[in-house]
Amino acid sequence: MANLRHGGVVSGHSVLSISSSSSGADPTSAGGGGGSPGTSPALGAKICGSFCAVHDLIFWRDVKKTGFVFGTTLIMLLSLAAFSVISVVSYLILALLSVTISFRVYKSVIQAVQKSEEGHPFKAYLDVDITLSSEAFHNYMNAAMVHVNKALKLIIRLFLVEDLVDSSKLAVFMWLMTYVGAVFNGITLLILAELLVFSVPIVYEKYKTQIDHYVGIVRDQTKSIVEKIQAKLPGIAKKKKKKGRINTWKPEMQQLLKHHLIVIMMLLVPWRTCSVSA
Repeated sequence: MANLRHGGVVSGHSVLSISSSSSGADPTSAGGGGGSPGTSPALGAKICGSFCAVHDLIFWRDVKKTGFVFGTTLIMLLSLAAFSVISVVSYLILALLSVTISFRVYKSVIQAVQKSEEGHPFKAYLDVDITLSSEAFHNYMNAAMVHVNKALKLIIRLFLVEDLVDSSKLAVFMWLMTYVGAVFNGITLLILAELLVFSVPIVYEKYKTQIDHYVGIVRDQTKSIVEKIQAKLPGIAKKKKKKGRINTWKPEMQQLLKHHLIVIMMLLVPWRTCSVSA
């Protein structure tokens, strides 16, 4: 019996060790199978870094970098406003090729004259690894699909009139955009948007207190005007009056209800005693 008990304890320990080893292997296998959660913090860090870079670019933290980006994009938009897209792209590619070919020929002539073996002038850039791994591609696609699915749900909700107010807002906004489109075209709006993006944030950062002060004044005046308009509307005024009466009579109504309940209880108690005695 002792041997059997000892064997049972040993077997129980072996079973526990096997189960613990198998349970210990499961999290690792689960963690290995779920590669996307492990890489999501890195993707989040990249997205945060890109947002920080855009923030620094808009707020002119590096004047040379922001000036270069602002100047090139503005020239591009002005060129698109004057010429067709095919012409602008063709001229840009020709300008880039003319610069690179001229520099390549110049370096080759210098190397032939000096009899040096410096090699290709763009060798450092040619050796840069720009391949996109499948894991990074899937991570970017997953992050993009989240926004695409949200956009599709919003479009379906608006166009199939899940909420009548939201669909009406979209209709009014599109109706106003027809007037905007009659005055401006898409390129003009992009030029205005770029000018606002690169000018409004830095101006607001410099004159924040003054702008907040005047915005508060405008907000208060707008609120007072809206209240005056609501006061002149009959339906809203009646609703406010009814709400005010209910609020003012509420404590008295509670006292009256308590008094009536006490009177009813006093009348019911003798009636119940009489019925029980009968």
